[in-house]
Amino acid sequence: QVQLVESGGGLVQAGDSLRLSCAASGGTFSMYAMGWFRQAPGKEREFVGGITWNGDTTSYAAALKGRFTISRDNAKNTVYLEMNSVKPEDTAVYYCATHYNAFAQQISSAPNTYVYWGQGTQVTVST
Repeated sequence: QVQLVESGGGLVQAGDSLRLSCAASGGTFSMYAMGWFRQAPGKEREFVGGITWNGDTTSYAAALKGRFTISRDNAKNTVYLEMNSVKPEDTAVYYCATHYNAFAQQISSAPNTYVYWGQGTQVTVST
């Protein structure tokens, strides 16, 4: 059973940078694409971005491209979300998730294509 544990969230000020980590255990992390999602209060979970199994390709929600960067270290079974110039509207619980298909070459933005999810980490951006 794959377990994902996010960390690195917290309270930051607008304009700050923050790096979230997602540590995986119990599976073959390096075989699967990973995604980051977020959910703000009263809103649906939305795709932030993703990275292929080998890290060669990343994809981001259009509104976030340029501020957020996803990377992974397969030797450490960890995927990262670097958030720069954060805004109050970035306030949400951030989740990492494992795609269902090993060695997938395309990154899916659909939550129902991800099978394992972390518990989430809260990011709060103050003005």
